[in-house]
Amino acid sequence: MSSKKQRRMPSLFESLIPIFTMVLLLGFGYALFDLPPEPLMIISTVIAALLVLRLGYSYSEILESIAQKIAKTMPALLILITVGLMIGTWIAGGTIPYMIYYGLKIIDPQWLYITALCVTAIVSICTGTSWGSAGTIGVAFMGVAMGLDANLAATAGAVVAGAYFGDKLSPLSDTTNIASAAAGVNLYEHIAHLLYTTIPSFILASIVYIAYGMNSNLAAADIPQKVTDIISGLEGIYHINPLLLLPVIIVLYGSISKKPTIPVMLLSALVAMVNAAFIQGFPLHDIVKSAVDGFNVSMVSSVGDISPDLARLLNRGGMNSMMSTLLICFCALCFAGTLSLSGALEVIVSNLLKLVHSTGSLIVATICCGLTMIGVTSNGQISILIPAEMLRSAYIERGLHPKNLSRTVEDSATIIEPILPWTAAGAYMAGTLGVATFSYLPWAVLCWSGIIFAALWGYTGFGIAKLTDEQRKELISNPNQIV
Repeated sequence: MSSKKQRRMPSLFESLIPIFTMVLLLGFGYALFDLPPEPLMIISTVIAALLVLRLGYSYSEILESIAQKIAKTMPALLILITVGLMIGTWIAGGTIPYMIYYGLKIIDPQWLYITALCVTAIVSICTGTSWGSAGTIGVAFMGVAMGLDANLAATAGAVVAGAYFGDKLSPLSDTTNIASAAAGVNLYEHIAHLLYTTIPSFILASIVYIAYGMNSNLAAADIPQKVTDIISGLEGIYHINPLLLLPVIIVLYGSISKKPTIPVMLLSALVAMVNAAFIQGFPLHDIVKSAVDGFNVSMVSSVGDISPDLARLLNRGGMNSMMSTLLICFCALCFAGTLSLSGALEVIVSNLLKLVHSTGSLIVATICCGLTMIGVTSNGQISILIPAEMLRSAYIERGLHPKNLSRTVEDSATIIEPILPWTAAGAYMAGTLGVATFSYLPWAVLCWSGIIFAALWGYTGFGIAKLTDEQRKELISNPNQIV
């Protein structure tokens, strides 16, 4: 007689135990006591594993489920490593400094707020880091605002909005890659679909900043010394040349033509390395080190003292810079892989969907999941991974393309994070820009208007992508397929 335990589906109460454990651990441990999230996710995984064992599964089946989950997202994880390589080589080659240089040179005091939005957005798109763009270009704009006696809260709001506009739409962004991978969507399909909610939010924010700027008294003000120092510092380190934009053009071409992401990024990084060697004159050792460990201004021997602002602007990138993000992803995938084996997600979603009767209500339910996760866990990556993992099958069953899901989790988690003062992003932005989170929140129009447009499009059907019958059947039979 077989000793193998009979498998069963969990009850709703059993299904919620691992979720509540994760929420409580991250909510108290990470958000309140600043404990690292990785061990908290591992503890949550252990709780989920105990449930799975109770349901009749074996330890080897748990490991296999985790391995399948990691294998599914491995392309996105490889992209994250390649992103770090690109950022380091783009800075060494002068691509990112070139864009920063001309971004700062076009500042007109009367158009300070809209310029802060646009320039920060461009830098964020090209670097894939909202924190990096806010901590560099954003700080420069705050210096401009202080020198002009402008509204600091409005300036900070424009910087945060621009930083997260770029973060959402950049193929170099970790959250963008995680969202597309978690929902099983092609990266460029995901970015293109984000435009339906992000562009209206950007336009709304632009109208606010232009109208407010035109009614201010900044036209006769001068640019402060901090911005001038950054511009002169960049001129001292780099040879400014239009060829430095070639790596950006390669990425843009790859995005438009939907070429394979990793080869395009590697080609872009290779061109940036050539620029670093032949235009900027960096030795091969420093170029390779920039790709692995990130660029550092100590590599520049021909320039004297470099200002702390410029050092903070340039010291970044490298493959190693992505390791902390990868570790969080691996821990979250262990939890998701274990939980998916138990069938708990299906039980939770089936009960949740009893309250959902339309596409609009499904979008709103997704928004609520995202807001709850980011509000409680304070972690952007986890707040994207878990709702996307829970709700993907619900979208497919209803004939909705999973890119609607990936877009909505970004609208309700990625860009909400910086306007919550208890999250890491909110604390970082407030500390870096010198303005309290609740002070710049009303001015960060793009960050809170995205969920409004997401819900509106859900109920009107505008910008909602549908699956064909063939696609739906194929995804139901092969749920791990990328679309």
